[in-house]
Amino acid sequence: MKKLVICTLLVMQVVFAWAQQNPSLKGKVVDSKTQKPLRNVVATIESTNQSALTNALGEFAFAALPGGNQSLQISSSGYTSQTFAIEIKKGETLDLGVVVLEEDITSEQQLSLVTITENDLGDDNSGSESTSGLLQASRDTYQQAAAFNWGQSRFRIRGLDNEYGTTMINGIVMNKLYDGRPQWSNWGGLNDATRNQEFTMGSTPSDYTFGGILGTQEINTRASFYRPGNRVSFSGTNTNYSWRAMGTHASGMNKKGWAFVVSASRRWAEEGYFEGTDYSANSLFASVEKKFNDKHSLNFTSIYAENSRGKTSPNTKEVNDLMGVKYNSYWGWQDGKKRNSRDKDIQEPIMMLSHYWKINTKNTLNTNVAYQSGSVGNSRLDYQLANNPDPTYYRNLPSYYLNYHNGNVWQPDYVGAANAKDYFLNHSQIDWTAMYVANQSTVSGNSAYVLYEDRTDDKQITANSILTSELTDNINLNAGATFKKLKSHNFQNLLDLMGGKFFNDIDPFYDGNASQSDLNNPNRQVGEGDTYGYNYNLNAIVFDGFTQFKFNYKKADFYLAQSFSRTQYQREGLFRNGIYANNSYGESAKMVFENFGFKGGLTYKITGNHLLTFNGVYMTKAPTMRNTFSNARINNNITPDLDSERIFSADASYVLRTPKVKARLTGFMSKIQNSTDISFFYAEDLFDEASVGSGNEDSFITEIVTGIDKKNIGAELGVEYQITSTIKVTGAASYGQYIYSNNPHLTVNDDAQASATNTNPLTDFGTTYLKGYRQAGMPQQAYSFGLEYRDPKFWWVGANVNHLADNYLDVSNILRTNNFTIDESTGVSYPGASEENVRKVLKQEKFDAFTLLNLTGGKSWMINSKTRSTIGFFASVNNVLDVEYKTGGFEQSRKASYTALQQDQVNGTPAFGSKYFYGYGRTYFVNLYINF
Repeated sequence: MKKLVICTLLVMQVVFAWAQQNPSLKGKVVDSKTQKPLRNVVATIESTNQSALTNALGEFAFAALPGGNQSLQISSSGYTSQTFAIEIKKGETLDLGVVVLEEDITSEQQLSLVTITENDLGDDNSGSESTSGLLQASRDTYQQAAAFNWGQSRFRIRGLDNEYGTTMINGIVMNKLYDGRPQWSNWGGLNDATRNQEFTMGSTPSDYTFGGILGTQEINTRASFYRPGNRVSFSGTNTNYSWRAMGTHASGMNKKGWAFVVSASRRWAEEGYFEGTDYSANSLFASVEKKFNDKHSLNFTSIYAENSRGKTSPNTKEVNDLMGVKYNSYWGWQDGKKRNSRDKDIQEPIMMLSHYWKINTKNTLNTNVAYQSGSVGNSRLDYQLANNPDPTYYRNLPSYYLNYHNGNVWQPDYVGAANAKDYFLNHSQIDWTAMYVANQSTVSGNSAYVLYEDRTDDKQITANSILTSELTDNINLNAGATFKKLKSHNFQNLLDLMGGKFFNDIDPFYDGNASQSDLNNPNRQVGEGDTYGYNYNLNAIVFDGFTQFKFNYKKADFYLAQSFSRTQYQREGLFRNGIYANNSYGESAKMVFENFGFKGGLTYKITGNHLLTFNGVYMTKAPTMRNTFSNARINNNITPDLDSERIFSADASYVLRTPKVKARLTGFMSKIQNSTDISFFYAEDLFDEASVGSGNEDSFITEIVTGIDKKNIGAELGVEYQITSTIKVTGAASYGQYIYSNNPHLTVNDDAQASATNTNPLTDFGTTYLKGYRQAGMPQQAYSFGLEYRDPKFWWVGANVNHLADNYLDVSNILRTNNFTIDESTGVSYPGASEENVRKVLKQEKFDAFTLLNLTGGKSWMINSKTRSTIGFFASVNNVLDVEYKTGGFEQSRKASYTALQQDQVNGTPAFGSKYFYGYGRTYFVNLYINF
């Protein structure tokens, strides 16, 4: 198969490589205020893949172009792009003369992007902080609406998680091997340093990688590509943080061939938008380039972004009704200050060495080596033989008393409920003082409560080479190969004994050897800074390569690309866990996945301004490390029925590009098959020995769902019309239907059933009936209308209205198995579990649609024309009308049978009701800056 593909491409190269004498195009780009030439401005023929950069004199030139009507775009970071309709005539040179670019004040809007924290992504280290980060490089109207206006509601382009996109810095993929998602905090706060970006949408071709089906984002930190100068800014906001200070200096390339860039920022808040969410972040950036000659340059980039922030809790409707949607149960008062028990701390510095080799006028080779290390920690409270310190623990709430059952008889305790309500309202936060007192009162001096963190220390080295070759005037080749090696140390780190002397490294819910975290070192007493509970390494080796051929002709352009990857995972247990004494210590089996991908696309040029495009891809994707090991914390077990995902995606677009009107209408479809989902929770009534009301029905389980198929289909529209030279109107729309398209398989692992002879205690729950349910946590309809006024005196104001709808609650998988309706002890359905009643109780919750009004504006002044110094400000107010809306949520799986769930809902206020996440209310962002 591989030989056939290669041979076919070589034949096509010969067939299509007909030489022709094409005319040339040239021009010069200058700053509108200073009239000084601009370097590294990108000139692109939009109907082709051809582009050129301006030199130190601001000049650009195309040696050869297809004849006929074309559309030329001139763009540079920090400036408003210009589009020209041009006609290329054979044998003639078209000289555009001087092209003037104006400062793009709206680029400041990127600094105010609303980021969605990892609240809804669990407490493992898989947090991806932003749904809109991938969009920052794009100036497409639709994508800007998705980032700036819809991102605050957790909108996802085409319904895809960002693990299906590729984020790169200097050609190095930054998506984590653990969960496939980029960790945006690794370069957070360095907006100035990461402004040089290229973005491709969907599966369209990238010069750097094969990519995924969501798109690619390439951040270029080559020092000579930065516009020389200095920039200082100060911002205030009421979202994740309160204040931010940032400074950047870029030297430009000097006569000795050196260029360097340095940038630093600090962001901080005593409390963000939600209660108790402290924030502290410091970021440093440096890039140094040495140009040895016209062919060789070497660039070193170093990024350090340290971030610490308090999380906010998802809450049930009962809790939100009592406390409001800003309520956060994770914090409490200590010594007059709010202390959050669940902080996320990130510090993973990045170092990159890049070699740029211009082999000749038609071939370049970029080789990179990157090393990243550091840690990610998620803190929380641990306790032994003590009461749960969570103020929203179900026994603390009125619903526990209102839904009380004695066997199958409902016996609501209204007095107990009233007392619980009063107590909760007066004790709604974590009681740090009480925990310290409890620790100082134990007989042996051990801590009953401690603060610990789930910690990941990664060491990863990556090396790659990317070749760009102009094979003929019409055919370009991109090819690359990457090697990546990761050692990920995962462990439980004790942070604070909270007044006690030590903590016992045991699990008090088990007896004997099963209670031991490490049988090789039993009955340990651990202190602050010690590892306990679990301790293991995840090792990964990945190789991947791709080739891509792009063909450019007068009426049509097309591309073909292919990729291959080999991924190897292995777990190494450093503790011999008492539950899995024979299956936790030492190395697991090696899991190897070999994957491939093919994609292609066509652009048909009706005219230079009217285009039709088509893109299609079929690829397989290795499972992430997170989903490869079913319970990596305490055993070596591999997820059953594990295999690579199969992914198909296609889209077709009509594109209109004129100086006044820019529009794109796209229809898309994607299928993702054979996905895996693993989750952990307490559940009731799963096994024979469980019975409602027995008090012994709880099981802490691992839920493993395999063979999940998803289908996403929809359309997206973006329109921009320049009514006058100062007034612009924009519109964007997205309509999708994102569903589960099959009924996957569910397996449960219960640690309590493990033994020396049963090292992988799996129970097959058969089919989980998910087909037809909507994928959750994102609006599947989104619409935006905006107006912008840009004054010639460099001030502007804009407003947009956004309507978002069809957002659904994440459903419980185990509630949709036969276990939910059939009593295993009798083999018949639970009383009342008719098809009609079950459908009603399992109907997926649809959130209310909502409309958001956003306002933006800014102005800049020239303060020194000789030095090109400017000063300006940007301001935005999002959700002006302070609309309250849900961004996501999930059903709890605790009540795993129909009878148990009905009993929990009998009073209308379930103790284990769905938990919800809410968006920001009215927020603001103000940025003051000076460029000099």
